[in-house]
Amino acid sequence: MTQHSGTAAAKFRQEKPKMVALIIAAHGAMAPQLLASAEMIAGPAKDAEAVTFTASEGPDDLLAKYEAAYQKLGPDVLFLVDLFGGSPFNAAARFAGTHPGTDVVTGVNLPMLIDAITARRKHNTVAALVERACKTGTTGIRTFGQLNVETTSASSADEGDEL
Repeated sequence: MTQHSGTAAAKFRQEKPKMVALIIAAHGAMAPQLLASAEMIAGPAKDAEAVTFTASEGPDDLLAKYEAAYQKLGPDVLFLVDLFGGSPFNAAARFAGTHPGTDVVTGVNLPMLIDAITARRKHNTVAALVERACKTGTTGIRTFGQLNVETTSASSADEGDEL
């Protein structure tokens, strides 16, 4: 092996797969608490930042926080925000409009965030992660009644088993 090809192999081993960064933003302390809960389940989330929005802040405060997080994480960033039309969404939409490689998904919940954290290596573009986050966010919403009907009809032979 020549020295040149050894250097190329070493460089290849050092390169990490591209990963979309996450900015989780919400009213109050929801974002850091949601991220902490996701990390409790899925482990540490690299390239993820939680951004709070308090009653004393305005859109420019959010934009400054988004810019600071983006400078740390960028250039490919997916914003996961709490509420469509709320200040975290409006500021993120404004930010995404001027920063190519970014997008915004609303309605962040724990299933969506856990999946976004763990799926970023395989879904390594913002567009692919957006599609996945939207799907996981909605399929993660279930009711006990629906689950109970599905499991009762599927496991009627298990009657009498104790929990």
